[in-house]
Amino acid sequence: MLVRPIQKFLRKLGQPLVTFFSRLGELSLFVARSVYNCFTPPFYLNNIWRQLVDIGFYSLPVVALTTIFAGMVIALQSYSGFSRFGAESAVASVVLISVTRELAPALSALMVAGRIGAAMAAEIGTMRVTEQIDALTTLSTNPFKYLIAPRVIASVIVLPVLVMIGDVIGIFGGYVVGVYQLGFNPANYIKSTIDNLQALDITTGLVKAAVFGFIIAVMGCYNGYKSKGGAQGVGDATTNSVVSSSILILIFNYIITGMFFSK
Repeated sequence: MLVRPIQKFLRKLGQPLVTFFSRLGELSLFVARSVYNCFTPPFYLNNIWRQLVDIGFYSLPVVALTTIFAGMVIALQSYSGFSRFGAESAVASVVLISVTRELAPALSALMVAGRIGAAMAAEIGTMRVTEQIDALTTLSTNPFKYLIAPRVIASVIVLPVLVMIGDVIGIFGGYVVGVYQLGFNPANYIKSTIDNLQALDITTGLVKAAVFGFIIAVMGCYNGYKSKGGAQGVGDATTNSVVSSSILILIFNYIITGMFFSK
């Protein structure tokens, strides 16, 4: 009599595990094929250029707004905390470190994931359910080279550029608040920022940006490529793309930070 309940329990326990590892295997193979096709000819340069413009140029306003207000908020919050200990002079260095190491890469990636990752999943998902991807295969065109590789290449190239711009804009936001609202001397604020600027801080942010760009492109393309079930399937792929990209960005943000700054 106990055999059947045990079988039901093991089935309920095992089915999600089997599904998880199956999806993980599919994703691993997809990532491997994507990386391979990024380094082997032919290269569709027009597609790469179009993705560079779409991901980079059109995402710039969102990244700029996000980072400038992040820098302004950090300046206000750090001043509020440091003023209790008479350490207001550390505001500039805190803004610098916070923006370059964490806020610019993470916030920029999350904004791009919401805008570009969803668009990739929707576009490729629509092509999948309308059998356009099958048509490319019929015409002897590799879908990975034509659709996925240009998006991955462009994302890995553009995200560090967006983060560098975000670094400058975020630090400028902190400068505006520090000088015009908190009353810091402009020359002293700039000097403190330059004195505390380190190559490691910039490098950390750029490495994170490249990894985040890869995650955004791969998850957007993967969910779109595997979508099925018509319009509802495309909608699910878009949602899954943004959610999975955001979670992986936060996870790898911690991992990369630990690699650079753990003792």
